[in-house]
Amino acid sequence: MSHCSVIAIDGPSGSGKSTVAKRLASELGILYIDTGAMFRALAYSANERDIDLDSDYEVSKFLEQINLEYQTSDGALIKIDGEDLSEKIRAHHVSKLASIISQIPAVREYLLKFQRSLAESKTCVMEGRDIGTVVFPEAFSKFFITASIEIRAKRRYDQLVENGQSDVDMDQLIKDVAKRDQKDMGREVAPLKKADDAELVDTSQMALDNVISHLADSVKKKALQFGIDL
Repeated sequence: MSHCSVIAIDGPSGSGKSTVAKRLASELGILYIDTGAMFRALAYSANERDIDLDSDYEVSKFLEQINLEYQTSDGALIKIDGEDLSEKIRAHHVSKLASIISQIPAVREYLLKFQRSLAESKTCVMEGRDIGTVVFPEAFSKFFITASIEIRAKRRYDQLVENGQSDVDMDQLIKDVAKRDQKDMGREVAPLKKADDAELVDTSQMALDNVISHLADSVKKKALQFGIDL
């Protein structure tokens, strides 16, 4: 099998995969692509426009009409129709909306094409929930990043507090993380799961620097093995 120049990082919500993916991309000097931000942006925008997510027609028209931009020239991570959503998509309620919209086949097909176009002829780190299984099954390097539910809820708590949300309930966050896992793993379209050829990395008790060092060494070895330029 031929391998494409994508480093696929999958894992459940709050596992630290976004932080790991960003740091790894920076360490290697290559492009970082956050697919979760794309689902969040679509979910946020659809909610703002009162799109009925149970209506295939409304969802299809919504997707046809929007202009989605990623890593724009002015430094914004993600925009829809010119509006910078980089910060707005991090609100806690958007996580639930993203989980719902990610189960819609038309949305996944739309973003599948978008994600593949971004990675054309570029070596990149792409993170999400089905990168190594669906979007880029031929990725030359794959990791499945995970951590305990309690650790993931605490990380989410810290992130929300840092973003200025003071009314965060830890017990509710733990329940939300568990529910999100159940939805992501149980959905019919592109369920969350570890690719057979992905390396499992549990970050519960690992320092971030150690995680990055381990992944970078693994990537470099595989890049040499498959003739991938970093």
